[in-house]
Amino acid sequence: MSQTRAYDVVVIGAGPAGMTAALYTGRAMLTTALLEKGVPGGELLNTEYLDDVIGWPKILGRELAQKFADHAKEFGAEFVEFTAVERVTKRPDGLFETVAESGDIFLSPAVIVTAGGTPVKLGIPGELEYAGQGVSYCAVCDGAFFKGHTIAVAGGGDAAVEEADYLTRYAEKVYLVHRRGELRASALLQKRLFANPKIEVIWNTVIEEVLGLPGSGPGTGMTALRLHHTGARAPSELAVTGLFVFVGFNPNTGIIDGHYDHDPMGYVTTDYTMMSSIPGLFVAGDMRSQLTRQVTTACGDATTAAIAVDKYLKGLREAVARGEDQAEATADAVLSARIEAGGYT
Repeated sequence: MSQTRAYDVVVIGAGPAGMTAALYTGRAMLTTALLEKGVPGGELLNTEYLDDVIGWPKILGRELAQKFADHAKEFGAEFVEFTAVERVTKRPDGLFETVAESGDIFLSPAVIVTAGGTPVKLGIPGELEYAGQGVSYCAVCDGAFFKGHTIAVAGGGDAAVEEADYLTRYAEKVYLVHRRGELRASALLQKRLFANPKIEVIWNTVIEEVLGLPGSGPGTGMTALRLHHTGARAPSELAVTGLFVFVGFNPNTGIIDGHYDHDPMGYVTTDYTMMSSIPGLFVAGDMRSQLTRQVTTACGDATTAAIAVDKYLKGLREAVARGEDQAEATADAVLSARIEAGGYT
């Protein structure tokens, strides 16, 4: 049978952002439910090694996920695993109703959504098998593992072109594989691409399969790509030890029921406290509109959001105690969240 439970704050998504938020709300003595559709970790569980998290020169993604979870639980956050969220709605009484697919309802005056996003995959044989062993969706995360390698980038938009250029810092050779005869990227980015002697564009070509042998880390598994060229050319193999896929990224914003401000790509826009245009609904991590999406930036977003939630709830309680109606209390709570103050470490 479904249950209804009440908390000070509900955090949706147990990736780096969600677990950091739960750590801070727990430290603030706020009753916290952290809802996760699977097990804690988010994209960390799809990452073999990381070397861009300060203090951890090289660490397994699953190991870092476990450390995050253990730390957050120390401060009292309740991890509710295997609980996929169907929707989160702000009710007329000001409470948020987070409904799980199981039918369980989690009520709270504030919500932090850290549901992240999903890289668009090519959907070809070998792509998932060699994820973390050659196949990657983040140049900043994994580029350093490919020093001196020959690698490929799939895509033709701004992200693919920019990241191909970035990857030449590490790789000896970068092939940009594009299914069309012209790129969709901006003129400036194309100019940089064509001026880079390490980059070669393979036009009118789609990647059909990732080939290789099982390895133990980035750049150790895959050995080649099977390519299909449009027109009369026969299929071929391209010897590369890495494939970076940049054909799109979808923020997981569908669970937010109601209008919220967002950028042209669908990412949620927030103020500097990480509050969305829905008062009391905060967003942190990969689904927020921002310059970059890294473990460290996700944690920074979540730290800010959690501290702002503490201030928001304090302002809300004080306003209710003064006898203000819901609209007035919410307005005062928003102002409280935005008051800058020190004292947090």
